[in-house]
Amino acid sequence: MTEDAIRCGFVALVGAPNAGKSTLINRLVGTKVSIVTPKAQTTRARVLGIVMRGVSQLIFMDTPGIHSPRRGLERAMVESAWRGVADTDHIALLIDASSIRKPDVYAIIKQLDELGHKAILVLNKIDLVPRSALLELSAEFNSTGIFIETFMISGLTGDGVEDLLNFLAGHASEGPWLFPEDQISDMPQRLMAAEITREKLFLQLHQELPYSLTVETEGWEDRRDGSVKIDQVIYVRRDSQKAIVLGHGGSRVKSVGQAARLELVTMLDRRVHLFLFVKVREKWVDDRERFEPWGLRHDA
Repeated sequence: MTEDAIRCGFVALVGAPNAGKSTLINRLVGTKVSIVTPKAQTTRARVLGIVMRGVSQLIFMDTPGIHSPRRGLERAMVESAWRGVADTDHIALLIDASSIRKPDVYAIIKQLDELGHKAILVLNKIDLVPRSALLELSAEFNSTGIFIETFMISGLTGDGVEDLLNFLAGHASEGPWLFPEDQISDMPQRLMAAEITREKLFLQLHQELPYSLTVETEGWEDRRDGSVKIDQVIYVRRDSQKAIVLGHGGSRVKSVGQAARLELVTMLDRRVHLFLFVKVREKWVDDRERFEPWGLRHDA
C-alpha cells in the first residue's frame, strides 16, 4: 500500500448499553449524528458517521447497545449491532471504565471470539477513573487475547480520541471513498428530525415510558420563504402514556417541541415549524413498518 493512496474503512463501535458510543461518534464526526441521553438503549439502529482523516475516509457505525433482549424490538436492535460487526473492517469495543458491567462486557468478548473477530479495546470515560484502575482494566481485558490495540479515551472531553482516529486512518484499506467528502452521515433528514424529538422525550420523561414510544416524521414541506414545516407523530402504547406525554394542558409536548425545534433550526440552518401529535398504537413495537426506517429486521 502506498503512503498517499486513497483509503476507506468501516469501523463498528460496539459495547454494552450506555458505554458512550453515541457521544464518541458525535465527537469523531464533529457534530451530532446520533442522539445522546443518560438512559441505556437510546440508539435503536445503526447510525453511520463519516470522518475524513487525510487520505482516509472512515465510516463509523454507532450500533445499539448489546444486551440480553426481552422484547421483539430489543432483539432486532441487538441483531442490528451484530450485523454491523459482520459488515466492518475494524471493531472497536467501547467500555465505560467508570461504571463497568463485566458480565455484559465478557459476554460480548465471548461472542466476538466465537465469531473469530479481533477488536480494538477502547476504555471510555477516563476522565472519571484513576490511571491505576485503567491500567488494571486494560491488562485484564487484554488477557482474553482478542484485542489488537488499546486506547484510553473520553468521548465527552476528546482526550485520546485523536490517537484513535490516527490509528484507524493509518490502518484503513486502500480503495475509493464511498461517500462525498463533505457528507457526515447517511441518515435521512426526516429520520434524524424524528430522532431529535425522541431524544428530547427521553430527556424530559422518566422511568420506562421513553422505551414505550417512538417518533415518526409524517410530513415535510419546504416552503417558499425557505422555512420547513415538519409534522411528527409520537406513538405510545396506552392512553395513560399519552396523557403523560401531553402533560397538563399540553405543557409537556409543547416543551419537547420547543427543544426539538431549536435543535432542528441549528441542524437545518433554516426556520422550522414543528407540529407534534400524540397517538395511541398499542402494538407499535410489533408493526413491521415501525422497524423499516431504522434498518431493523422485524423477524430477528
